[in-house]
Amino acid sequence: MSESKLGVAFIGMGGAVATTAIAGIEMIKAGSNGLSGLPLADYDVSGMASYRSISFDGWDLSSDNCDAAALRHRVIGDKELSNGASTLRSMRPRPAVGSVDFCANIDGAHKVATSGHREAVQTIQADMEDMRRTRDLDRLVMINLASTERLPDLTAACFKSIDAFERGLDANDPAISPAMLYAYAAIASDTPYANFTPSVAADAAPLAALAKQRNVPIGGKDGKTGQTFMKTVIAPALRARALHVDGWFSTNILGNSDGKALDDPKSLASKVATKKSVLDEMLGYPVEDHIIQIHYYRPRGDDKEAWDNIDISGFLGQQMQIKLNFLCKDSILAAPLVIEIARVLDLARARGQGGVQEQLGLFFKAPQMANGGRPIHAFTEQQIALDRWLDAKG
Repeated sequence: MSESKLGVAFIGMGGAVATTAIAGIEMIKAGSNGLSGLPLADYDVSGMASYRSISFDGWDLSSDNCDAAALRHRVIGDKELSNGASTLRSMRPRPAVGSVDFCANIDGAHKVATSGHREAVQTIQADMEDMRRTRDLDRLVMINLASTERLPDLTAACFKSIDAFERGLDANDPAISPAMLYAYAAIASDTPYANFTPSVAADAAPLAALAKQRNVPIGGKDGKTGQTFMKTVIAPALRARALHVDGWFSTNILGNSDGKALDDPKSLASKVATKKSVLDEMLGYPVEDHIIQIHYYRPRGDDKEAWDNIDISGFLGQQMQIKLNFLCKDSILAAPLVIEIARVLDLARARGQGGVQEQLGLFFKAPQMANGGRPIHAFTEQQIALDRWLDAKG
C-alpha cells in the first residue's frame, strides 16, 4: 500500500528557499541526500508525513522553471541538479498575485490578471484544486515564502471583523495585501497555512478568527534562521547568569532576492519589527540601545553575514563585550524549517487541532499566538513546547 501524499504549495516557488527545499526533498527521494539538517528527522511521531511523501507546487512572479531559478540563486548547482534534483527541470510555478504597492522592489511578468481581490482568491483556490488533482495529493498545506511586504494599515475598516474583511474583498480594499489574499484562500478552503515572511497575513485579526472558526491550523511569522536564532539562544543564558545587556548592535548583509526586497524602506520596516521583538521579552527588561541594520549587498548572494556586538555588565558593574560573526547560507538554514513546518501543520490537521499552532513558535521570529497571548522567544522553552506537543497523542 503506497503512502498518502502531502502537497506543499509555496507562495514564491521560484525563490531561493523554495527551490532549496524542493531540491533537498527530491534528492532524499532519489537516495542522493541524507536527512542531515532536518530538525525533526530523528523524531518518531505517529501520523507525521514522511519526507519522501512530500510533493511541491506553487506560484511565483517569475515563469522560470525551478531548475533555472535554483541556478540563478546559486544555492545549489549542476552537481545537485544532476544528482537527484533533476525533477526541478520539469517544475514550473503558476502565475502569482503580486503588488508593487506592497513590495516595491519585486515584480514580474508572471502575474495573475484578475478584476480584483475576490477573483484573485478564486484563482488561487482553483490552482489549489488543480494541484490536488494533477499531483494526486491526499492533503495540501500552503506556506508563504514570498518577498517581504510593507506594513499595511491595520486600522482600516476591513480588519474589524470577518464580515468586514469579506466586504473588503468584494470592494477591492487597497488595505488588503497579496499575502492576505493567499492566506484567506487557504483558510477558506480548509487548507493549513504558515507565513515564513514578516508580512502581515493570517495574523491579521479577521483571518486568525476565520482560522479558529473553521478549525484550520495556521502559524507564523518570519522564519527564525540566523541572527535572531542566535539571539534566542544567547540572551536567555545571559539573563540566567545575571549578565546585564547594556546594548546589542546587529547588522546583516545579504544579496539575494530577500535582500533586494528589504532594500525598500517600507518592506525593511516589516522585517526590523519582527527582529526587534525578541530581546526584551527574553531578558525581562528593555534594551534601550538595541540597533538592527540590514543591508542589501548584491555580491554576497544567499551567503548572508550577520554580525553582533553585545555590551554587557556583570559583577561589580564591570563591563564586557561579546562579538559574534555568523557567516551563514540563508536558504540552507531556512529550507529545512519550511519542510518541518509543513509536516507539523499537516499533523495538527490530522489531530483536529485548528487555529494558531503555538508549538510552531520555535521556527519563527515573531511567533503567532492564540487569543492575543504574549510569545515566548527563548529557544530552549520553545523546543520544550514543540517536543511536548509532538509527544502528545492528539
